[in-house]
Amino acid sequence: MIKYIIIIIVLFSLLSCTSKSAPDVATENTAADIVSLNDAQLKNTDIQTGILQPRKLASILKVNGVIDVPPQNMVSVSVPLGGYLKSSKLLEGMHVKKGEIIATMEDHQYVQLQQDYLTAKAQLSSIEKEYLRQKDLNESKASSDKVYENAQSVFLTQKVLLRSLEEKLRLIYINPARLSVSNISRSIRIPSPINGFVSEVKINIGKYVSPTEVMFELVNPTDIHLALTVFEKDVDKIFIGQKIMAYNNQRPDKKYPCKVILIGKNLSPERAVTVHCHFDQYDSSLIPGMYMNADLEVVSQDAYAIPNDGLVRYEGKQYVFIVTGEKEYHMQEVTTQHSDSGFTQFTLADGSLIKDKLFVIKGAYTLLMKLKNTEEE
Repeated sequence: MIKYIIIIIVLFSLLSCTSKSAPDVATENTAADIVSLNDAQLKNTDIQTGILQPRKLASILKVNGVIDVPPQNMVSVSVPLGGYLKSSKLLEGMHVKKGEIIATMEDHQYVQLQQDYLTAKAQLSSIEKEYLRQKDLNESKASSDKVYENAQSVFLTQKVLLRSLEEKLRLIYINPARLSVSNISRSIRIPSPINGFVSEVKINIGKYVSPTEVMFELVNPTDIHLALTVFEKDVDKIFIGQKIMAYNNQRPDKKYPCKVILIGKNLSPERAVTVHCHFDQYDSSLIPGMYMNADLEVVSQDAYAIPNDGLVRYEGKQYVFIVTGEKEYHMQEVTTQHSDSGFTQFTLADGSLIKDKLFVIKGAYTLLMKLKNTEEE
């Protein structure tokens, strides 16, 4: 009997010790995040405290896109009347000047067109004389109105024909004013319509080119654009005139300043819009189609931010210290957003409000060292 009584007393003692130790563990866990300083320690630190105020912070929005050329700076060269390519020295990447001869074409229809023009021009002189003669006769009543009107109609028709033939000659780069019987040619020379470079050569010597076929693609790169892809959630952060710093993967250290000139109004299936930017200065190393990255500086709404001296990192997490009593500070985990000008936006990990709390805004690492040294002791 005495044996059983002893066993029961021992069990009650163990249960009593276990129940008393549980609060002690909770106290240790809570105290692990709190550091207290005495007067001497506080005097020897640079700790400063303060209540945080909402402030605007600039953040960087990272996007990507490609070098683009506006339609007015891209030219497809063709021959309106068709013909055979006689000669051309163009290669892809070659620079050309406006007015420079880039190809020579030949075809029998060029000869026919010149013949028709010179014939119509020669006939116009005699037709005009006949018209003027009939006009004089009609005024003196020596000729009927019908004869005069017929002469007038033939004269006007010939002028229309001559004018249309002049325009056809200009289409194939022949100046009607310089055309004569002595310089009729089966060949025409194609000049470059712009200053730029050859982006594509689509024909070869001897090939017949139809009027709708493109022979060369030319690009004027002096007005190249940066076409950025910006997703729907970030479009409201973009505005006309916004400054941008662009760079490519090959030279990420070399920055190209740009500014926004146009924001697209249509969403793609990927829920994005195209934002066109203009480079502050043309750089010949930028080639149409080149992939580019860009950093856009955007300003956030008013948000609570703490000076970086009040933010500490420990074991992969970030913390701030909140004043909880006289010379007593509570280390609390935070989730940070973006930083600007020495301040970092954050929210408290436990979801509590930041407003009206007293934070350590300078000397946070001093408190962290004191807290961890105390734990080791």
